Amino acid sequence: MGAAVIGISAQYRSEQAEFAAPEHIQFPLLSDSDLRLAQTLGLPTFEVDSMTLYKRLTLVAESGQIVKVYPVFPPDRNAAEG
Repeated sequence: MGAAVIGISAQYRSEQAEFAAPEHIQFPLLSDSDLRLAQTLGLPTFEVDSMTLYKRLTLVAESGQIVKVYPVFPPDRNAAEG
């Protein structure tokens, strides 16, 4: 379908690398450890062990514009089901 998949996480790159390798993540992961997207777009976050992390979402963008946002819940649910 010509779509690109990118993961965005509040974790640092080193933490992402530790996760991505054993989980065989097949798409790039971008670090937003400063939570700039959360602040700019009002994305939902949660706190755990003194860390602020993103809630799992799917953002659909076309031509540089976000056209759809929906939660992925429960967290192991396939985004295609949204």
